Amino acid sequence: MSAISATEKPQMQQIDLNTLNLQQLTQLKNQLDQELTVFQESLQTLKMARVKYSGSKEALEQFKPDWNEKQILVPLTGSMYVPGTIKDADNVIIDIGTGYYVENDLDSAKNFFKRRVDFVQEQMEKIEVLGMEKSKIRDAIREVMEIKLLQFEKEMMKKREAGGDAE
Repeated sequence: MSAISATEKPQMQQIDLNTLNLQQLTQLKNQLDQELTVFQESLQTLKMARVKYSGSKEALEQFKPDWNEKQILVPLTGSMYVPGTIKDADNVIIDIGTGYYVENDLDSAKNFFKRRVDFVQEQMEKIEVLGMEKSKIRDAIREVMEIKLLQFEKEMMKKREAGGDAE
């Protein structure tokens, strides 16, 4: 028996796929396809965030406390820089999101980015698990659809044969 079940989530109900007609199965499969697309897009966004946070953390790992008065290039865009001087190598200003910036010491900033990387990784793992569950359900729906299509074809063949014998 093919059934959709979500025992971990009480708000969801179990559906016997064999009781659904082809149109209902198609609608359900299309809905799952859309959800899987959203999951893939979310994963891509989270991967980009993880790369950004990891890059920031790695940059802080390279930072040396004796870099006061060191000359550096400050990026204005992805391809344009201006010369700058580090005034306080013990503190950095970090973007904490939505246009807010906070001054932190190096260790606090490293810890912030480590927590962000870990959080994003956890979210990615949750989405991957959900995506795998949805993929299994979609595969089960496809199997039931194939069975129903084969049954339909057999019925049509029988009808043709019965109709051809009547002549």
